[in-house]
Amino acid sequence: MQATRRHLVIGTAASLALPRLAFAQAFPAQPIKYICPWPAGGSTDAVMRALAESAGKVLGQKVIVENKPGAGGMLGANELVNARPDGYTLAQLPHGVFRIPHMQKVAFDTLKDFTWIACLTGYTFGLVVPADSPVRSIKDLVDYAKANPGKFSYGSTGIGTSPHLAVEEFAQRAGVKLNHVPFKGNADNMQAVLGGHTMAASDATGWAPHVEAGKLRLLATYGSKRTKRWPNVSTLDELGYKTVSDSPFGVCGPKGMDPAVVKTLHDAFKKTLEDPAVLSTFDKFDQSVIYLDTEAYTKWARETFEAEKATIQRLGMAKTG
Repeated sequence: MQATRRHLVIGTAASLALPRLAFAQAFPAQPIKYICPWPAGGSTDAVMRALAESAGKVLGQKVIVENKPGAGGMLGANELVNARPDGYTLAQLPHGVFRIPHMQKVAFDTLKDFTWIACLTGYTFGLVVPADSPVRSIKDLVDYAKANPGKFSYGSTGIGTSPHLAVEEFAQRAGVKLNHVPFKGNADNMQAVLGGHTMAASDATGWAPHVEAGKLRLLATYGSKRTKRWPNVSTLDELGYKTVSDSPFGVCGPKGMDPAVVKTLHDAFKKTLEDPAVLSTFDKFDQSVIYLDTEAYTKWARETFEAEKATIQRLGMAKTG
């Protein structure tokens, strides 16, 4: 009788474990949401859609990009905090998640609330002005700003974003005061500078088609070296302003994810970096492959959070109280 009861208990426990095992093996069993915290039509949106389509083919399920623009790119992070850690809600976490918590209160803990699945690429940022602008170089900009403190206006994709802080760092090193105008994303920022509502735009390479068409002039880029497409355009760093920004990003999830699910997602998104369609989209926006696996991406996140704290303090933008 005792042996029979013991076998019954063991059998019941095994049967209860089977659904969990089947679930783990079956992932993904439904479409996956990949949150883009920027508006549709911008460079990040285009890159993420290419990544999503490619990863979906590897995973055998659709990866659906959902746009949640605003708040300096923080809405994806806010959603991950409240999402189930089942692998069906992912997001791009932009560089602002390392900076904005040092500037203001946020709804998440950058180092505790996320799973850093894989880093995939990074931006080329630059400063553009209308083609008919009298400002034809960074020197012209600095000269104008010194003669007209606070009057030179530039748009960015939001307060605390890389396009914002890179220009603020440059301005601090140049000893000038500029007028920052934040937008929800690349598309709005471009419309403003093209329409003459702002004097310049700091952004990722959503400005590239307009530069190619002769509507905008590229004054400088922010990388550690010049771009392949605009080899004659200097970087802010080589102009002597010690400003470098490329903001690597990839795919992240909520904290507490099953390691097996993380590995499945990591492997699928890593595979996208071999897809000609993805690499072609990277090239279109002058983005390079910046790959980090889960462990390396997590380590990089910790180090970057501390580095950005120092930058925010140096710029005098740290929150008080």
